[in-house]
Amino acid sequence: MSLETWERTRQVNLDGTFYIVQAAAVQMAKQTPQGGSLIAISSISGLLGGAQQCHYGPTKAAITSLMQNCAVALGKYGIRANAILPGTVATDINKEDLKDLKKKEYMVNRTLLGRLGKDIAGPVVFLASDLAKYVTGTSLVVDGGLFVNFQ
Repeated sequence: MSLETWERTRQVNLDGTFYIVQAAAVQMAKQTPQGGSLIAISSISGLLGGAQQCHYGPTKAAITSLMQNCAVALGKYGIRANAILPGTVATDINKEDLKDLKKKEYMVNRTLLGRLGKDIAGPVVFLASDLAKYVTGTSLVVDGGLFVNFQ
């Protein structure tokens, strides 16, 4: 892996998340009333190792940790901070990769619900809503059962 790949992945995934979270938290802390919900997108890749994930997985693990630390630092302002850890979700970013039918079939077969994710909007809406008003510092795995089936 090139140093450029490492740097770019870190800059986009971790640094970008930090800058957005920091700006939103500053606003949430100074508004009246204080508070809000910060939700970052991590990945189950932050929980596992992978030969092709040496640049991606560590940044996603760091995002999960960032949100845990933000929950501790920002709770006194009424700000909740959580992470969503998706599994394989069919997106524009990975559509070329998933054209490899063997790879796609492998991923589908590893997922307990027998399909790839389509979106993660529902869990994001839940964490942003008052239904989750006592939820902070948590990591919500949204992967169709992929993570627990890694045996």
